Amino acid sequence: MVHISDGVLSSPILAGGFLLAGAMILLTLRDVKAEEVPKISLITAAIFVASLVHFPVGPTSVHLVMNGLAGVLLGKRAFASVAVALTLQAVLFQHGGISVIGVNAVNMGIPALIAWQIFERRRGLSSPKREVVFGAVAGGFAVLGATLMLSAELLLLGEAFREIAALVLAAHVPIMLIETAVIGLAAGFLQSVKPEMLIRARGSGYGGA
Repeated sequence: MVHISDGVLSSPILAGGFLLAGAMILLTLRDVKAEEVPKISLITAAIFVASLVHFPVGPTSVHLVMNGLAGVLLGKRAFASVAVALTLQAVLFQHGGISVIGVNAVNMGIPALIAWQIFERRRGLSSPKREVVFGAVAGGFAVLGATLMLSAELLLLGEAFREIAALVLAAHVPIMLIETAVIGLAAGFLQSVKPEMLIRARGSGYGGA
């Protein structure tokens, strides 16, 4: 899972994670409009539910991440959505832990914001499949980015965590491929039937395509 657990990181790092996550939430929710709240809530619920379905991979298990979906559908609001979903996971099911909510939110939220920026670049492509292409790239990168951030943090903890970091990265390759396909197809489908669900290109991070 793309979570660091309680008891692994030092107090200064945990405090820094909360400070950075809090600042990012305030920044990305600035000027949020009332009509955005239902959509944010819906995607937050989707991320939360996705985490409940686990797939065994070797000695561990993984679950869908869906931070790329948040980036594609919510734009800059994705960070807050991911943070709330992680908080619910930690409080209700002890995924990760309370003390690492900030760090985990940063690990998953920043790649979600990069996925948003990747998806916005679709305007530079004239192909009718541009939403599929950029949605797929955004979805895959979001999982890869979160996994790389987690693996890097584990490596910084010392030699003892090297094998765990490698396992985390390898275990999430299938998830990255699944989300590449699912989010690409979802973006293409929404563009066909409900394009207003997709974020605006070069817009404020909400609204239609």
